[in-house]
Amino acid sequence: MAERLQKLIAEAGIASRRKAEGLITAGHVSVNGRLVTELGTKVERGTSIEVDGVPIQKERKHTYLLYKPRGVISSVKDDKGRKTVVDFFEELPYRLYPVGRLDYDTSGLILITNDGELANKLMHPRHMVDKVYVAKIKGMLTPEEIHSLKHGVRIDGRKSAPAKVKIISTNREKNTSIVQLTIHEGHYHQVKRMFKAVGHLVDKLSRERYAFLTLQSLTSGQYRELTREEVAKLKSM
Repeated sequence: MAERLQKLIAEAGIASRRKAEGLITAGHVSVNGRLVTELGTKVERGTSIEVDGVPIQKERKHTYLLYKPRGVISSVKDDKGRKTVVDFFEELPYRLYPVGRLDYDTSGLILITNDGELANKLMHPRHMVDKVYVAKIKGMLTPEEIHSLKHGVRIDGRKSAPAKVKIISTNREKNTSIVQLTIHEGHYHQVKRMFKAVGHLVDKLSRERYAFLTLQSLTSGQYRELTREEVAKLKSM
């Protein structure tokens, strides 16, 4: 079956699909010895594809679960020289990138992969993958505020999707609460902005679960590779 050229380049671990499109339009890609610059070009698997004269080979897929520490950027590189999530995988011989993002000051579970197909599926809004966060917030949530979070709050003129809310603990002396929030959206500062919409600032935030995956047995900065069964389960969701 014929596939889009940029998809095959991404699967080979050369670049993300978007960057592969740039390589094509800039004249870096040839198919069967012929320069191809048109996006949308489809080729059969097994066809000779070269990027800057170097044949591509399909890269074995790897997906890792990383316990991201606070103070780490969820990207491949940072123009300010800050540590990124892929820096934890420097010893590995293939190009990896994060599935989605966690804020710089947010810790917790993030997936790192070279499987573009899996990453695209997980990040697509229609698949509604549950993400469970635990937040330390200022103040106590009222029943009305909990109701608002459960039914969606307005952020920048749009209504968020409903969330699941669980109060883990409260400290009246310090006027703080620990709250578990389950959402499937992943907009910029999503959790912080949802709490802010009901009048509470977030002091500390961690993502504890992604779909069925948890941080069990890992400490901050550690990672493990997903099993074939786990990857298959993610793809089937």
